[in-house]
Amino acid sequence: MTKMNRVLLVRLGALGDVVHAIPVAAALRRAFPSARIDWLVSGKHRAILDLVPIIDRRLVIDGDESAGATTLVAAVRELRRSRYDLAIDLQGLLKSAALARSSGADRVLGFAASYLRERLARPFYTEVYDPGCHGLYDPRETRHVVQINLGLLQPLGIPVRAPEFPIEHVDSAVATDVCRRTGGRYALLNPGAHWPNKRWPPSRLGQVAAALRERHGLASVALWGHAERDLADDVVAHASGAAMVSPPASIADLVALARGAAVMVSGDTGPAHIAAAVGTPIVGIFGPTRPSRNGPWSAKDVTVSRAEVCQCHHLRRCTLDRMCLLDIQVDEVLAAIAQRLEAANG
Repeated sequence: MTKMNRVLLVRLGALGDVVHAIPVAAALRRAFPSARIDWLVSGKHRAILDLVPIIDRRLVIDGDESAGATTLVAAVRELRRSRYDLAIDLQGLLKSAALARSSGADRVLGFAASYLRERLARPFYTEVYDPGCHGLYDPRETRHVVQINLGLLQPLGIPVRAPEFPIEHVDSAVATDVCRRTGGRYALLNPGAHWPNKRWPPSRLGQVAAALRERHGLASVALWGHAERDLADDVVAHASGAAMVSPPASIADLVALARGAAVMVSGDTGPAHIAAAVGTPIVGIFGPTRPSRNGPWSAKDVTVSRAEVCQCHHLRRCTLDRMCLLDIQVDEVLAAIAQRLEAANG
């Protein structure tokens, strides 16, 4: 294993994908304790990396300059000044690959062409890792994306270990307030997702909240992010008084809320991946993406999925008149929650 003194990771977004890449940084830190590890990220998704202490520097582009973001030209200049031994492109886009190569690193590592989101990224790498599957979205792929990301370290001679998510514990007034209002026992219900076809109806989550109170004595907290407040309000409107809307929450607040939750019910989206990373019991609701690849990774977590019949795999919008998630009924999700809570208590 060649010693590395300066390493650059490139994963600009999205939130869940950034979370799924954190174990790569953790494995690099374990292999090279004294190395400098920097991460190039978009301004929109920096906040989660601020809670990862093993990263030495976060280089931010495509964001607010007052929050430390910089232009692409200035970012490339800064990258070149750092004289990296290695740059790893974890995103597989033409933009991310070009930025990794523009760093001037001696070695630029990325995925083989069959696994890239944009195959034009391949010429920017000096070496590649082939995950050994038929393609990025091939339905025969059963490995989790976290494990595939860790495979990128094999060309460096770093063995693949169980994934680690070194995310700091933080104080949160929001989490403290939620604990006070719920008596300290609560479930997180997340109705939002950037892809509309990943959203299970909020009205059904409201019914889940009512049943959680009746069967398990749990209050429910409906999460929301940008432009999602109406979804959280809809959950509460159908919960018969068993749910509350979360106060506005930062990523740090979300981490604290997740650590205190008895369970989270969510589709395939960033907040669920953060919760899984900090050990929150998860019940996932899946359709256009496969739980084996994108789901929670604890063996105790439970997913309710229609991925095997979905006709719009990895498409942002359903191509049919009725999206597959509508076939998932409340009782099926409640059974999954009961199973997950029993495993947690056991």
